[in-house]
Amino acid sequence: MGFFCGENCAYYFGYISFRQHCIVFIMAGIARGDVSYSLSEEMKIGSVIGNIAKDLGLNLNSLSARKARIDAEGTRRKYCDINVNNGELTVLERIDREGLCGKKSVCILKQELVLENPLESHRININVQDVNDNSPVFKKGVVKLEIGESAVKGSRFLLEEAHDADIGTNSVQTYTVSRNEHFSLAVSFKTGGRISCELVLGKELDRELEKEVTLILTAVDGGTPPRSGTVAIHVTVLDANDNFYSAHVKENNKPGYSVCTIAATDPDWRQNGTVVYSLFTYNYDAYLTTGSRTSDFKFVSSYNDRTLPADLTLKKGKSVEDMLRCTGDELLSLNQVWLLAFF
Repeated sequence: MGFFCGENCAYYFGYISFRQHCIVFIMAGIARGDVSYSLSEEMKIGSVIGNIAKDLGLNLNSLSARKARIDAEGTRRKYCDINVNNGELTVLERIDREGLCGKKSVCILKQELVLENPLESHRININVQDVNDNSPVFKKGVVKLEIGESAVKGSRFLLEEAHDADIGTNSVQTYTVSRNEHFSLAVSFKTGGRISCELVLGKELDRELEKEVTLILTAVDGGTPPRSGTVAIHVTVLDANDNFYSAHVKENNKPGYSVCTIAATDPDWRQNGTVVYSLFTYNYDAYLTTGSRTSDFKFVSSYNDRTLPADLTLKKGKSVEDMLRCTGDELLSLNQVWLLAFF
C-alpha cells in the first residue's frame, strides 16, 4: 500500500483519515489461488514437501528479489519454509498430527506464501496424514476385579478400554488375554469405531484352590508394524460357603455307628489352637452326637422313618443339612461347615 497526503492529513495503521487535500493511492494484494499438498506427520526437518514455485508457475529468479516467505495462517507457529534458490517448500518444524488435530479424521495445516513488489499471496493447504507413532495405553497400570467363586459359567465382566491417539487402522483394532484356565475374551465392535472387551468365565473359580488369578490384557493397533499396550488384571476370588461334609447312611443304625469324621485346624498356639466340635441343635441331637475333642459324629439312638418326630425335616430319601461349628477354647473364633446326611 502506498499513499500521498497533503497538508493536515493523518494516517493510522489500518485506517486513513484526511481532512483536506489528501490524495491516496492504494494497491491491493493479489491472491492467485491455493495450492495443496499431502504429507505424513513426523517428517524430518528439512524434508521437501513440494516445489511450490513450479506448482504456482512463479519465476524462480524473482523469489529472492520479491522476498518470498511463508507466513502462518490461523496459527502462530510456522511449520514450513521456502528455499528461494530452488522454490522448494520444506518442513521447518516437527509436525505432530495428534497435537494439531486430535482425533479428527482430516487434518489440514494452513500456511501462506507471501511475495512483495507487487504484493502477492497464495494459501497453502497441507493434509497431514497419520502415521502409527502411538501405542495403545490403559489408564490404570493394574485392573482389580473381585469375583465370587459362586459365579457361574458364562458370567461376563466388562474391562477398561485402551486409548490410542492415532486414528483409523492405526488405532486399537483388537484385544487378547493371556492363556489361562478360567477366562476367555469377548471383543465387541461399537459405533464410532470403539472396541470393547469382556472377560467371560469359562471354568468356575474355587477359592480353596486359587485365591487370586492374574491375567495380562493386551491391546493391539492395526499399524505396520503393529503397536501394543498391556495391563495386568488381578482377580480376587471371593469366598462362598460351599464346603460341606456328606455321608450316606441307612435307617435302623445302632447307637455308636459313625456317620462321618471331619477335620478342622487352627494355626494359633496352645489353647487358641485347640479345636472343639459341637452340633448345632435342630432336634437332631437326639440322633447325632460328637465328643467335644473329637470330630467323629455318631448316632446315639436308632431311628427310621416311623420313629422320627413329626416336626423334624429328616425324611427318608431326603437330605438333611446340619451345621457344625468348630471353636477355640476361648471361643474367640467360629467357623461353620455343612454336614449333608442322605437317608
